[in-house]
Amino acid sequence: MQTASPLELHRLEVPAPQLFPFAIGTFDAIGPLSRAPFPHRHTFHEIVHVTAGDGEHVIDLRRWPITPPNLGILTAGQMHHWAGARGVDGHVVLLEDAFLLDRPEDRRLLRRLAAERPWRALSPEASAGVAGVLDEMLGEFRDRGPGMASVLRAYLHILLTRAARSADRAPAPPRPGPAERFLRLLDGPAAASGMSVAEAAAGLGVTPGHLADAVKEATGRTPGELLRGARALEAKRLLAGTGLTVAAVARAVGFTDPAYFCRFFRRETGSSAGEFRRRARTGPEKHHVLRDASIARPGDEA
Repeated sequence: MQTASPLELHRLEVPAPQLFPFAIGTFDAIGPLSRAPFPHRHTFHEIVHVTAGDGEHVIDLRRWPITPPNLGILTAGQMHHWAGARGVDGHVVLLEDAFLLDRPEDRRLLRRLAAERPWRALSPEASAGVAGVLDEMLGEFRDRGPGMASVLRAYLHILLTRAARSADRAPAPPRPGPAERFLRLLDGPAAASGMSVAEAAAGLGVTPGHLADAVKEATGRTPGELLRGARALEAKRLLAGTGLTVAAVARAVGFTDPAYFCRFFRRETGSSAGEFRRRARTGPEKHHVLRDASIARPGDEA
């Protein structure tokens, strides 16, 4: 059984016998959690094409206005919720990393698009192209024909490539090396709970100096700055999305001394933990498990 996260964690569950780390459907078909109004995170990636509605989509504490047509791309671990959303309609794609095991370039592209701009407005022409690809994917998913997985991966590649074009960017070529592998570490729990630069370098099999040079060249920032940023972001997520005390949040991100955590948080964010929570906190609301390709909380029965 999974250990429950302090911030509600949703996982992808597709009922047997069609077990598959991928699902697609309309917002209504996926179910009420597709428009969850409370902060939460996923173990899977999510792509949404919003064709109707208003309100805001809040992603890692940043508020994005719903101005259809919109395309949203979120990676596993990001915190999000729908604030004051009404009439939201369109399509939702849910997939785990396992779905793209043999497509590392597409995994990198998905993460890059989410990092650069997780919510974007589409032109009518771009939206029509996205809708066409999603309609084909939905038909393929429903038919369950031979070779379905390969066809869906091909359509997903088209979808991500077109999203990159809409941002006037070409897909980034593979960039192997310590900098890229370090940036992947920032998505994991170790970075959010106090990993040091020396520990990161040892895990990647390089010296701290070599890692510092590579990361500085790739990002313009030091590994220490990025690790502190990952830790502060996790603290923000927990302060905004849970009822944990400040001391409990401090422990969750690797601080044994709450006072030291408070000094760290103020230095990194310019605000005290209490002030930040008062500005950003949103209370959780009741919700239901999804019907078909369901999202469930840790501990729920399949």
